[in-house]
Amino acid sequence: MELKDIQNLIKFVVKSGASEVKLETPDYKISVKTGSDSGQPTMQYAPLSPTAAAPQTVPAVAEKPSSPSAEPTDSSKYVTVKSPMIGTAYLKPSPDKSNFTEVGRRVAEGDVLCIIEAMKLFNEIESEVSGTIVKILLDDASPVEFDQPLFLVDPS
Repeated sequence: MELKDIQNLIKFVVKSGASEVKLETPDYKISVKTGSDSGQPTMQYAPLSPTAAAPQTVPAVAEKPSSPSAEPTDSSKYVTVKSPMIGTAYLKPSPDKSNFTEVGRRVAEGDVLCIIEAMKLFNEIESEVSGTIVKILLDDASPVEFDQPLFLVDPS
């Protein structure tokens, strides 16, 4: 099982609200639990081969290192539009069209900001507020994760 598959399994378990999921194949055994003391989901992975080490319990969600921002901004006054799903985000309706929005453009609540393709379905991501696009936090045709920030909107 690849790391990407394991990460998707963990995200699915967390999103579904299940407290524990176990998956066993002839090659490995995985257990994901969401009710840990730390508040973070934990995962236990054990390869079932003769040379495998003992099962290990590790945090399922790794802390991302904080990197200093290139430009100091007070983003607390901005509304962050986040991805509601895992998929591939597109800033254009098609390759030969212009972007749905750009930095500095005024948007109204409900305006389409981008589309996310998930399992061959294209989902329009709409602005949650009226305001001005301050920053686009993704590239066209880039993979996005659940709850990943996509846009910063200044509602003033």
